[in-house]
Amino acid sequence: MDAKRHIVHIDLDSFFVSVERKFNPSLIGKAVIIGGSAERGVVASCSYEARKYGVHSAMPTRQALKLCPHAILVHGTHGRYSEASREVTQIIHDSVPLYQKTSVDEFYIDLTGMERFYDCYQMASNLRQKIIRETGLPISFGMASGKTVAKMATNQAKPNGQLYIKHGQELEFLAPLPIGKIPGLGESTCQKLYQYGIEKIGDLQKTNVRFLEAVFGKAGKYLWERARGIDDSEIVPYADRKSISTEHTFTNNINDQRTLETILVSMTEELAAKLRKENKLSSCMAIKIRYANFETHTQQQKIALTAAEHILIPGVKNLLKIAWNRHRPIRLIGVRLSNLCTGSYQINLFEDNEERIRLYQAMDKINFKFGDKTVCRAAGMEIGTRNFNPFLKG
Repeated sequence: MDAKRHIVHIDLDSFFVSVERKFNPSLIGKAVIIGGSAERGVVASCSYEARKYGVHSAMPTRQALKLCPHAILVHGTHGRYSEASREVTQIIHDSVPLYQKTSVDEFYIDLTGMERFYDCYQMASNLRQKIIRETGLPISFGMASGKTVAKMATNQAKPNGQLYIKHGQELEFLAPLPIGKIPGLGESTCQKLYQYGIEKIGDLQKTNVRFLEAVFGKAGKYLWERARGIDDSEIVPYADRKSISTEHTFTNNINDQRTLETILVSMTEELAAKLRKENKLSSCMAIKIRYANFETHTQQQKIALTAAEHILIPGVKNLLKIAWNRHRPIRLIGVRLSNLCTGSYQINLFEDNEERIRLYQAMDKINFKFGDKTVCRAAGMEIGTRNFNPFLKG
């Protein structure tokens, strides 16, 4: 028989809001919205006090302020969040044998086997208290036999609480919860389940797996297993890739600024889309130039955490101006994005507007479905006529 697993899910409550409250305690207890401008911005995060009025992330800021007019609007501070995330990651890294970081404010920890020496729930409780004590940030955790139930336990424990679902108690814990509480269950799947009178997870537990497979295909078994707390997915050890790069060697040396900028735009688009696909953000950009005599120069610049071309492209063009001696033709050019951290594109909601966010979401959706560069900026399209492969190594 397989050993019982002890999986802990940790989530920092209203992470961005909590970090801002550390620097400005007058925000404590008040409705706070973090995001872009009141006219065309989008909510990146909000406090529980604002959520009571129906405010949620990715909502247009003007709509959020209509729902909660007394809310305090705060423009996000990228550096603060990445630094706070690093602090928490380091504490977890120093305290447990195996963990997975799934976003800037969310972690899974595997304590399986530790029960021979320690009380696993006590270990998790001590870790939570240590994080609160050393960072001043509120944090919740759930502990269970698998990742799904642990995450759902965390959601029930919020705000600033903890919950242990013991082995054998999964069905009982899950049964009264609405089906929408199952992580990753989309609105359309929920609506389809409602049509069959399945509203609570308990209803799903009683449903025949063959019926679910007939209606939902392969997803039917997934639904049935999650409703019963069955989740054998492993904790993937935390190891952040530090950089992502691409470069191109020209057949003939290039001395034309427009051609070089066009290639840089295309490469930057590719890398930015890859970052978003991998749920990563960069805080340092660099370009590499190799002249005809193989002399190589690099120029880099620190930037606010981002995965957005409209921020990266002007920066990369500026680095070209600084690094390139215009009188010398270029043999190879490259772009590197480094100091990567895990975190969703939502962090960019601070400076973006609704139209831009919708554009990125639409572009990514099409490119992920039909292949890279199905849609891109006009500047990047010119590359296609030169048989340019942005991932071709020099």
